[in-house]
Amino acid sequence: MKSEDWPWQHSFPPFFTVQPNLHTRSLQVSAWTSLVLKYHRICSQYVLDIQEAKSTLFTNPSIERTLSEEGINLVMSALVSSKNAEPIDKYRTRFYIYWHTLEEWAAILSSWATDSGHSGSVCTLYELINTPNQEFTGMHQEVLIKVIKVLEARNEAELILMDDNNGVKFF
Repeated sequence: MKSEDWPWQHSFPPFFTVQPNLHTRSLQVSAWTSLVLKYHRICSQYVLDIQEAKSTLFTNPSIERTLSEEGINLVMSALVSSKNAEPIDKYRTRFYIYWHTLEEWAAILSSWATDSGHSGSVCTLYELINTPNQEFTGMHQEVLIKVIKVLEARNEAELILMDDNNGVKFF
């Protein structure tokens, strides 16, 4: 992210200290969750690795501040609660990040399929990921599979998993 994309809080030292007042902490966690989602959307990243994020997202070297482990856990718990994140591993060191929830992504993909005339046809996951000028362009394949499973549960699509070429049939 460019320096102008960082919110003002990222240069405010107390932002990196878990606030004792519950109302203030709630506002702080909300600001952090917004920052995490914006960062991942701008960078088109779908995976957050806690160790990597400690040196980038959760740190501001210009003010020599890093969010504590407790703070990171609060932020990640809030993201999981809002369905904007999902742990990848049982140790909760890596997370899928969804700047749209899976349900919202499913609606976006379903609208695209309808609007672009792909209803009743099959697309490979590769084709979807590389569709130009769409919000889902560049989506992590595992996240795309999760989105398609939401559509499958709604009977709007069928996920086709094969050894060498995965796809989806839109209804």
